[in-house]
Amino acid sequence: MTGYLLRRIPTAILVLFVASVLIFAIVRLIPGGPESALAGPDATPEQLAAIRHDLGLDRGFIAQYATWIAGIFTFDLGKSYQVGGEISSLVSFGLVHTILLTVTALILAVLLALALSLSATIYDNRFVNSLVTGVNAVAIAVPTFVVSTLLILVFGVKFRLLPAGGTPPDGLFSQPGITAQYLLLPAVALALPAGATLARFLTEALRTELRQPYATTARALGVSKRDIVIHSALRNALPPSLTALGLVTGGLLGGAILVEAIFGWPGLGLLTEQGIFARDYPLVQVLVLLSVAVFVVLQLLADVLHAWLDPRIRLAGN
Repeated sequence: MTGYLLRRIPTAILVLFVASVLIFAIVRLIPGGPESALAGPDATPEQLAAIRHDLGLDRGFIAQYATWIAGIFTFDLGKSYQVGGEISSLVSFGLVHTILLTVTALILAVLLALALSLSATIYDNRFVNSLVTGVNAVAIAVPTFVVSTLLILVFGVKFRLLPAGGTPPDGLFSQPGITAQYLLLPAVALALPAGATLARFLTEALRTELRQPYATTARALGVSKRDIVIHSALRNALPPSLTALGLVTGGLLGGAILVEAIFGWPGLGLLTEQGIFARDYPLVQVLVLLSVAVFVVLQLLADVLHAWLDPRIRLAGN
């Protein structure tokens, strides 16, 4: 297992390096630049040039990139131009909220995927298959902002069962019950497409396992389909579904930008939106690179767990 992990790490490092260069370059292609946002529309060319000099934007691309990367390695992320404050503090505050939202959404997505996949596999009839297929199609096809808006209108405005947005007034961890109420709607909006996507992978993996000789033999011996699925097929279907789980988790992080903006949840997604609109280069660069790094690490962990559950994966690279 250690050898398999060591073979995967160089690829992850290369991906992060290429991503950092692309992020650094693409952010600088955004029209306007931070000096325009800082100086205002009536600034003279001399004032704009002075601001660029103070921010170090008049230096060469390689020099700016080297300074930025050095700051990341030394945990000196700098200051935000527009949002204000130390970037490390802004990221730390938003990271707690995003992790809480993403983990909650991931748990709901996994539960939804298990419910849909097990129902479609165990109760394999026309009605259940049509119901599961319909739920999957709607959850994937309907845009997240539409689902979020409907949840707010129904549960936050019409029936007033849950808060329509924001965060608990006393903090996230002072009253867990109140926090759960604020967290439920954005987590559901984020979890629905992820759970439906994961359900498709898991359902196909379960049906593949039921066509294997061990499942056919067990059915011939009188073992119920439900017992075969729960006690044998589900365990064997998990490894190929782990890769999909890693991709789904990365998708949750991407979808959090829109969901956090709609529900006013102060996580990294909302912070990214603020940084982009304010042309806040240092903040946007760190946030986007952090998202890529989290996605790469999650995918690496999923691959390692897949290899641990299925020895054929790690032996194939020897």
